Amino acid sequence: MNPVVGVAAFAAVSLATAVIGFYGLRISRTTGDFYVASRTVKPWWNASAIGGEYLSAASFLGVAGLILLSGTDALWYPVGYTAGYLMLLLFVAAPLRRSGAYTIPDFTEARLDSRAVRRVTSLVVVLVGWLYIVPQLHGAALAIRITTGLPAWVGPVAVVAVVCITVVAGGMRSITFVQAFQYWLKLTAVAVPIVFMLLVLGGNSSPAEAAPAVNPTALAPSGPYQVISLLVALLFGTLGLPHVLVRFYTNPDGQSARRTTLIVLGLLSVFYLFPTAYGMIGRAYAPDLAQSGPADALVLLLPGRLVGGAAGDLLSALVVAGAFGAFLSTTSGLVVSLAGVISQDVFGGSVRGFRLAALISALVPLGIASMTESLALAGSVGLVFAFTASTICPVLLLGIWWRGLTDAGAIAGMATGGVLCGSAMVAGSVLGAAPSWLAQPAAWTVPAAFAVTILVSRATRGRVPRTMTRLMTRLHTPERPLATER
Repeated sequence: MNPVVGVAAFAAVSLATAVIGFYGLRISRTTGDFYVASRTVKPWWNASAIGGEYLSAASFLGVAGLILLSGTDALWYPVGYTAGYLMLLLFVAAPLRRSGAYTIPDFTEARLDSRAVRRVTSLVVVLVGWLYIVPQLHGAALAIRITTGLPAWVGPVAVVAVVCITVVAGGMRSITFVQAFQYWLKLTAVAVPIVFMLLVLGGNSSPAEAAPAVNPTALAPSGPYQVISLLVALLFGTLGLPHVLVRFYTNPDGQSARRTTLIVLGLLSVFYLFPTAYGMIGRAYAPDLAQSGPADALVLLLPGRLVGGAAGDLLSALVVAGAFGAFLSTTSGLVVSLAGVISQDVFGGSVRGFRLAALISALVPLGIASMTESLALAGSVGLVFAFTASTICPVLLLGIWWRGLTDAGAIAGMATGGVLCGSAMVAGSVLGAAPSWLAQPAAWTVPAAFAVTILVSRATRGRVPRTMTRLMTRLHTPERPLATER
């Protein structure tokens, strides 16, 4: 690939992101603008923004790479990523919006009337966010090295710099415009090259013999236990992702939150068709990438390899722009959600505190990424989903739907899920070729977290807060505009 093309594409998407972010700055004036865009984001805008931040490096690059390595076994990833939003639609979207909270810790404190629960939830949310940002920065390092020949560290540093500029400038209001733009950029970037590649392949190319490598770090499920565990992680993990949940606070009401989620399901379903197609074409026409190169680079390299010439360079530039859009949009969403939590708990919730917290939220994972090696992107993000499903999800679901939840139960459940899943992740990384129950721990860590939360809550039922009935009524009572329409 022509390095000039890669640099130009990277520069163009970074400049566009900064310009759109500064446009948002013009209308970001209040604290509500910075934290939840004053709760005025319409469903189509919000759905596009959610698609922009949710479709991360794992979706844009990792899914195709896993399909190249593992074939149809890897298709469980896009299925799980998308189906998680059905769980959000059914169980979380509208009640969470009605809670009136700014952040997940705000919700748990209001629901359980406990500062201790808030502190534990804040710690878990920040840890989840940092774990999720690190693969995005690894993806940026891979992309910048493959497409431009520049040192790998340039990618993560550039992503963090652009994200800090846009988030610090305008908060949630700016990021909403940025992420909505980047969803459609990413969709265009993966869809258009597929059309041209299919036209070329329909002419005179014959497929090579597929010979993908066996990669133990790919983490594609290969048996019933692994499939079930992965789906548990992706379905329940989606319910606890802080950068996704904070988006529902920006809707005007619960009905808009539900409509937003329904639109997101459609947007994600359309998008995942294309990385899947890249993976299948790669297995047929570029199997050597599984043997001799990083499989996650398939999406970046395939258009130039199959189309070639000036047209191949232009298609490659489009794909590179989409890839950097993925890194920027997901990282910016995570930084906004983490900045909201850190600024509320540490800096008093001011706009200045939000900006300082945003810098901290971005710089810490940059340091972690610089000291660690990248696993397969989809697999590493899948482990973050497992951790989220084992910690935040039980408290969120039970807090919305079960009146018996107590602060002691919530803390015990988050601690149990975090320790069990975190230990499995560490043990799996140390062992390398780990057994299935360590490589995919969600099948046992998530039930354990739910069980401990329920058992401890029942043992401490006297600690159910007096404000529980009033808050539960607010969560499950439709807004007046909806009642009027009926």
